[in-house]
Amino acid sequence: MQHSSWHQLIKEKLPEHYFGQINAFMDQVYSQGVVYPPREQVFNAIQTTPLEDVKVVIIGQDPYHGPKQAQGLSFSVPEELPAPPSLQNILKELAQDIGPRDHHDLTPWAKEGVLLLNACLTVPAGQANGHQGQIWEPFTDAIIKVVNEKETPVVFILWGGFARKKKGLITNPIHRIIESPHPSPLSAHRGFFGSQPFSKANAYLQEAGQEPIDWLA
Repeated sequence: MQHSSWHQLIKEKLPEHYFGQINAFMDQVYSQGVVYPPREQVFNAIQTTPLEDVKVVIIGQDPYHGPKQAQGLSFSVPEELPAPPSLQNILKELAQDIGPRDHHDLTPWAKEGVLLLNACLTVPAGQANGHQGQIWEPFTDAIIKVVNEKETPVVFILWGGFARKKKGLITNPIHRIIESPHPSPLSAHRGFFGSQPFSKANAYLQEAGQEPIDWLA
């Protein structure tokens, strides 16, 4: 929310005082118990990836709810922690698609122009989807709408039913949507493995005259 390239454009798509309501929500939940990610990392996705740099969007549902896992970037965890199962499967598909990446913190992707956006930006410890439907969805939908208005092509990677529900927000015909089942162990073998999202995204970016993403960074 503090990133200058995003702030005003997001604000224009929300009811008046919505940023104030978000701050009040965070004051409340962070004072009541353990919430992830750390408050200073809640807006990490848009702080790390300026709007003008966005070339790919990967939409997640909500942050990891275990200690020290969430860092404000969808699917990413710090290097010193083990990769959760979905992230392990993302890296397996990447290895088959492009090549092996020997680290699992996805911050370098965010710096390459991959917006790693969760639909909910906070989660109570140990309660997956614990803040769903409370404050975040209008804000993160506004982020998707802002990206949709970009005049340079963006690739939206939608994994699983939840992310695919955001398709209706992506109306600009210059953008490309890549979708498949979710990388979780429950669904990865139903079409996520073999879907080649990384090479497909790069092929489209190159077709559009843009630099591809270095997925191995």
